[in-house]
Amino acid sequence: MKNFAHRVLLLLVAVFAASSHVVAQETDAQDVVDELEAIAIIDQKLMVEMRDGVRLATDVYRPKTDAPVPIVLSRTPYNFNAWRDGEMSTRTYRAALAAVKRGYAYVVQNERGKFFSEGEWDILGTPLTDGYDALEWMSTQPWSNGKVGTYGCSSTAEWQMGVASLDHPAHTALVPGGYGAGVGRVGGFYEQGNWYRGGAQQMLFTAWLYGNQNVIRPNFPADLTQEDLIRVSRYFDLASEMPRVDWSEALWHLPVQDIMRSVDGPRGIYEKMIVRKPNDPAWYEGGLYHDDMPFGVPSLWLMSWYDVSVGPNLALFNHVRATAEPDIADNQYAVIAPTLHCSYARSTEDTVVGERSMGDARLDYDALIYGWFDYWLKGEDNGVLENTPRVQYFTMGSNQWQSSDTWPPEGAEMQTYYLHSAGSANTLNGDGWLSPSPPAADEPPDSFIYDPAAPVPSYGGNVCCTGNAVRGGSFDQQEMEGREEILVYSTPPLEEGVEVSGTIEIALWVGSDARDTDFTVKLIDVHPDGRAYNLDETIQRVRYREGYEREVFMQPGEVYEVSISPMSTSNYFAAGHQIRIEVSSSNFPRFTRNLNTGGNNYDEAEGVVAHNQIHHSPAHPSQIRLPIVR
Repeated sequence: MKNFAHRVLLLLVAVFAASSHVVAQETDAQDVVDELEAIAIIDQKLMVEMRDGVRLATDVYRPKTDAPVPIVLSRTPYNFNAWRDGEMSTRTYRAALAAVKRGYAYVVQNERGKFFSEGEWDILGTPLTDGYDALEWMSTQPWSNGKVGTYGCSSTAEWQMGVASLDHPAHTALVPGGYGAGVGRVGGFYEQGNWYRGGAQQMLFTAWLYGNQNVIRPNFPADLTQEDLIRVSRYFDLASEMPRVDWSEALWHLPVQDIMRSVDGPRGIYEKMIVRKPNDPAWYEGGLYHDDMPFGVPSLWLMSWYDVSVGPNLALFNHVRATAEPDIADNQYAVIAPTLHCSYARSTEDTVVGERSMGDARLDYDALIYGWFDYWLKGEDNGVLENTPRVQYFTMGSNQWQSSDTWPPEGAEMQTYYLHSAGSANTLNGDGWLSPSPPAADEPPDSFIYDPAAPVPSYGGNVCCTGNAVRGGSFDQQEMEGREEILVYSTPPLEEGVEVSGTIEIALWVGSDARDTDFTVKLIDVHPDGRAYNLDETIQRVRYREGYEREVFMQPGEVYEVSISPMSTSNYFAAGHQIRIEVSSSNFPRFTRNLNTGGNNYDEAEGVVAHNQIHHSPAHPSQIRLPIVR
């Protein structure tokens, strides 16, 4: 009886604690709303018409003043409705409050085809003109001072670069974060919106599109009044409730073009994108920014070392600085944090990314971002350009913020390290090593078997949006390095510390008995106790070794030079540490598996085993080139 009474008491305490937490949350939410309503004019569910008649749902929060104000615009495919499941959501209110307090109007707008916005949605096909028309509408409102700054991370950022190419006079400043899916072809990257890396499909969008390409949805009558829309938005937030999918299992399905059907997912753009090759003309018809487009907006670029898009992000930053008009090129600034996708503002005094501590990685992003907007949108002489480094980058290992006027940093020099072995670099216990000395004539190639039915599993890494399939960040790779299909090449323990900051280039001489296969590379920081932390990773589909405009297949017995899609990082390898790379042919499900047949891959259900080789000899000097900062 006493035990029963004790259990009842514990239950009552738990219920009371939970109820108190809910009440506290509700009180806090109401405080945010009350504070915003006291200082802001709130105008929700405005339907802003585009040039083709499609109307986009728009909420406006602006200071209670008769003076015209600048605008911070957040345009998104995500749900910003103030009511969700019958309860108030304060996420949008908090962002609006931060802007209004600083004298800005905060405007949030859904892309066409999402939630209350009309039209059909396409992740990469949203017309650039929608962004232009939205800027035109905002800049001509009587409460606007005619200047708009765009702001957001990930899919709330990825439309910004394309619109910046249109040079709308009101588009005065840009602050995009984690924006890789807005980048198409830039220099050597044919990412096509993060769909590819080195010509291999990145599987993140298979999982992401499951919850976002739901184009069959309820729609309200076009003649519904704003008052009615506000009222019904309290009952219907139009967010889909997708059945939960175990992506760690679902992404194994073959053929990959049928994955969405296999989980009974919504039909949509996935089925079109999965069959596109890297240079398909369709990539150039939508909202992606490509390097043949102009760029006309001062920008503060926010990036993360463990984001899926950091390589093309940095390439775009450099591209704009090299090609834009001087007054635009000179006003490009970048921040690179040691975090996961869009997580830079969540850094703490002990920022742990995966298993690796980065130390204190905090930065005052609010001050930086609004200092940027204050200068460009308000005309404040606040010294932000003079006092902000051109590039602020966090160096892992030494765990410190550094600055430079260029990327890579000034003084970075490319150092070549050659791959070596006696023919058995397989696993952590093999005989592979890295050295600045070229390979000797008698070094045999390293061989391994790649079976698409048993790929190397992704373990940590620079990932995003794969559900439970991959956990991103830096993890000890020692257990993975016990696999025979992973070749391991390490320097001896370093006598002096070495900073590697910049773009890492890899050239492998390869052979295979398959018509086509992939080669993967990871860069690793090995600690004296053996812990081996991944820094960046990449892949290259060999059929695209001569460029992404054509496919060239391999012949058995031949040796080919393959330039691997580059990596990027900033890491200090302390004295006693080792620089290591892993080479294999799969990193799944970060990247889709090459089935090795030479076929389309996306419509195939059966693969073949490939016997692959890495050559290192005077004629075939496989190598990695590292940017060393002296």
